[in-house]
Amino acid sequence: MARMSAGLVAFRRTPGGIEVLLVHPGGPFWTRRDRGVWSIPKGEYEAREDPLSAAVREFGEETGFAPREPFLELGQTRQSGGKVVTAWAFEGDYDAAAIRSNTFSLEYPPRSGRFRQFPEVDRAAWFTLQAAAEKIVGAQAVFLARLAAQARAC
Repeated sequence: MARMSAGLVAFRRTPGGIEVLLVHPGGPFWTRRDRGVWSIPKGEYEAREDPLSAAVREFGEETGFAPREPFLELGQTRQSGGKVVTAWAFEGDYDAAAIRSNTFSLEYPPRSGRFRQFPEVDRAAWFTLQAAAEKIVGAQAVFLARLAAQARAC
């Protein structure tokens, strides 16, 4: 069975158009990577768990912010590693520099026997839809297109 993940896309309307909040993965392996590694705030959930509830929880854990209803369904996508991601969008505005992410423990440097704590998300930023399409994990770009279509209808 494929691993399942759920997430939320915060968006805001600006004079220049719609902007979305993306997060950059924390930890030493992602420090110097930029294009194609940013993501919507998301996380894995168990089959018995409600995906929207998991998305709300993960958004809070990765950003420190509380999302607001209503949520727009953005459907699913399958990432290259096989993980199925389900997403929703909501309108909100946050200070990207003020994120507070949960942490994880990792042996670093590898095989050193020393474990360090790293933030799951090391930074967040607002991007136009066009800029976000260049930064986001490839399979998640479909969420940006779906959001653009729905936001125009609202």
